[in-house]
Amino acid sequence: MKKALLLLLVTIAVSPLFAQKVDSLFFHLYTDSLKKGQHNYINVDGKLSNGKWMPMTSKEVQFSCNEAEFKGNELIIPDDFKQDKVTVRVFLKANPFLVIEKTIWIKTKPDGPLPTRDQIMNTPSTPKKTRNKR
Repeated sequence: MKKALLLLLVTIAVSPLFAQKVDSLFFHLYTDSLKKGQHNYINVDGKLSNGKWMPMTSKEVQFSCNEAEFKGNELIIPDDFKQDKVTVRVFLKANPFLVIEKTIWIKTKPDGPLPTRDQIMNTPSTPKKTRNKR
């Protein structure tokens, strides 16, 4: 009897955590353009009915893109990709009517060369600014 009562109390206490529903989806991209030949992480967050945010993965949402391939949250843009942008569409698996779509540009300028080890090691560090305590 005590175990059943304890289980009931725990279930009642924990149930509000699972009862929150995703009200809306938002893209929170780490960059303004995607890179060719790389796995580009597409960050989607769900806003819950209690106002909190929850990161969405391919377990909760379905990613799609006609121009490139998704593996989980990562959009893979081939090296030989010719278009200048892609359109990403995401819908919530628990509610397929909750959909967002975003057009994202593909980076066109090549990355510059990275500094060599010697350049990094021989560059003097800049002193940190100290805050005045009042």
